[in-house]
Amino acid sequence: MFMKRVSARKDKDFVVFLIGMRVNKWWNIPAILQAGMAMPRMLKELHANPESGFLGAEGWGGRTTIMVQYWESFEKLEAFANDRQKTHYPAWIEFYKKAKKNDGAVGIWHETYLVKAGQYETVYGNMPPFGLGRFIGTEISENKYQTARKRINQDS
Repeated sequence: MFMKRVSARKDKDFVVFLIGMRVNKWWNIPAILQAGMAMPRMLKELHANPESGFLGAEGWGGRTTIMVQYWESFEKLEAFANDRQKTHYPAWIEFYKKAKKNDGAVGIWHETYLVKAGQYETVYGNMPPFGLGRFIGTEISENKYQTARKRINQDS
């Protein structure tokens, strides 16, 4: 627990990858399980392979789920997604094969953002390690990290 105000370090480029699913037909349990069970396998594989470029993730559930993932680069994210020997590619193909038969029981979505060093701002007060700060490190929120304007390099 940080019993002070800290900010994520602002000296690194990274990728934010938002991914999730939405349950459209709650009674189609097999389709929900098929889609939902793939992610834990992928995360286990990514955590076991530091060279993958995966920095970490935070996730929340409900009818529509969201997971915020942090990656070193788009190239490393794309390499994982398209590697036929890793867990994502086969799960992706299997999802689309079954989705044709499940008539939209589960929707999936993702968004990718490329973030340049200094072009982001964070603050965490009285929080355990969380989000971007958890994965790239933090600094005490003073001096160049004191205000949102300074954290995002807009203070001249």
